[in-house]
Amino acid sequence: MNAVLIAVVAMLVLALLRVHVVISLFLGALIGGLIAGLGIDQTMIAFEDGLAGGAKIALSYALLGAFAMAVSSSGLPQMLADWIMNKVGVESDVARARAVAVTKWLMLLGILAMSIMSQNLIPVHIAFIPLIVPPLLAVMNKLRIDRRLVACVMTFGLVTTYMWIPLGFGSIFLNDILLGNIEQAGMSTQGINVLHVMAIPALGMLVGLLIAVFFSYRRPRDYQNVDITEHTHAGAISRYKVIVSVIAIIATFAVQVWMQAVGTEADSLLIGALVGLAIFMGTGAVHWKHADDVFSQGMRMMALIGFIMITAQGFASVMKATGEVEGLVTASAELFGDSKGMAAFSMLLVGLIVTMGIGSSFSTLPIIATIYVPLCATLGFSPAATVAIIGAAGALGDAGSPASDSTLGPTSGLNADGQHDHIRDTVIPTFLHYNLPLLASGWIAAMVL
Repeated sequence: MNAVLIAVVAMLVLALLRVHVVISLFLGALIGGLIAGLGIDQTMIAFEDGLAGGAKIALSYALLGAFAMAVSSSGLPQMLADWIMNKVGVESDVARARAVAVTKWLMLLGILAMSIMSQNLIPVHIAFIPLIVPPLLAVMNKLRIDRRLVACVMTFGLVTTYMWIPLGFGSIFLNDILLGNIEQAGMSTQGINVLHVMAIPALGMLVGLLIAVFFSYRRPRDYQNVDITEHTHAGAISRYKVIVSVIAIIATFAVQVWMQAVGTEADSLLIGALVGLAIFMGTGAVHWKHADDVFSQGMRMMALIGFIMITAQGFASVMKATGEVEGLVTASAELFGDSKGMAAFSMLLVGLIVTMGIGSSFSTLPIIATIYVPLCATLGFSPAATVAIIGAAGALGDAGSPASDSTLGPTSGLNADGQHDHIRDTVIPTFLHYNLPLLASGWIAAMVL
C-alpha cells in the first residue's frame, strides 16, 4: 500500500474518532514515514524540519487573535451585535418574523461578501473571522442559525474565490502557481483563459453552497448563550475606543494590502497585527494594566490554529520525504489504463487525498503538477483540460481538511463560546458539500474542455 494514502487515511480516521487533530497529524506522519521505510529517526527529522515552516504562520495567527481581542475590548463589535439584536427584538410577531428572516439572510450575505473580499479586494484571508464572528454569535443564537451553515458559507468564499478569480490570492494560485508550474513542466498555457477554464469547477462549489443553504442546514438550531466578553475589560462602550478601533482596523488592513502590493517577503499578516496592537497600546485604548490579560486571551483563542498549522507542516514534510506521491499517481493511472474518464477521476482523487493531508492547495499544486502534466499529455488531454484537472485536484481537499486554514478559520470564530466542534461542525459539512461536487465538476471540465 502507498505510504501517503495510508498516512492520510490514518490521520482522518483518528480525527473522526475524536483524537485531537494535532495528535492525529503526528501519528499519521509517523505511520506514513515508517511504512515508506524512512525509519523512526528519518521520519522525526523530516517532521521536525517541517515544523519550522509553520512557526511564522502560528505567530501571525497568535498576534491576530490578540488584535481581535483588543478590538473586542473596545466595544466596537458589540455595538454592531447590539444594533442587530435591537432590529430583531421588535414587539410585533409579524414584524419580528420578518426582521428575523431579513437579518438572517443579510448576515449570511455579509459574511459571504467578507469571505470573498478577503481573497482579493482586501486580501487578509481569514484575518477578518476572529474580528467579526465571535461578537455575532449571540445574534446567531437568537436567530437560531445553524453554525454549520455559517462554516459552509465562509469556506465557500475562502476557497472558490481564489480557485476561480485571478485577483489577489487568486492571482497567486491561478497565475503564479497553477499556470506557472504547468509551464515549468513543459506544457504551453498560451491563450488559456483561466477564469473560463475554472468556471466549471467553481460551479460545483456553488452547487454545494446552495445545497447547504436551502437543504442541509435550513432548519433552526439552538445554542446556549455563553458570555465570551467577561474577561475583555471592555467596560462601558467608549466613543474614543471605538474610533481608535476603526483606525487600528483600517491601518492593519492597509499595511497588509500595501506589503502584498510591493511584493515584500515579510509576513504581511504578522506586521499588520503588530501595527494594530501598537495603535491600541499607544493611544491607551487598551489600558496597560489590562493589556496582558487582553492579549493573552486573544492568543489563546487562536492558539489551536497555530499548533495545527505547525503540525500540518511537519506532516507535509514527511509526505514529501517518502517520495510516494508520484507512485500514488502512477498506480492510479495504470489501474484505469487508457480510459481518459477514469484517469481524470483518479488524478482528482489523488489531489483530494494529498490536500486533505497537507491542508493547503497552494502547497499541493507544485507537488502534483510535475507528475500530472506529462500524464495528461500522454492520455491526450488538451491544455485547457489539463489546467482544469490540476487546478481542481489542487483545490480539492482544502474544504474539509482538518489542517486547512479554510476550515480552521471558521472554527476559530464559531467556537469562541465552545459550542462548535471543528471536525463534526466544520470539517465534515464542508467536505461533503464541496469536495463531492468539486470532484464531479472537475471531472466534467476534464471531459468537455
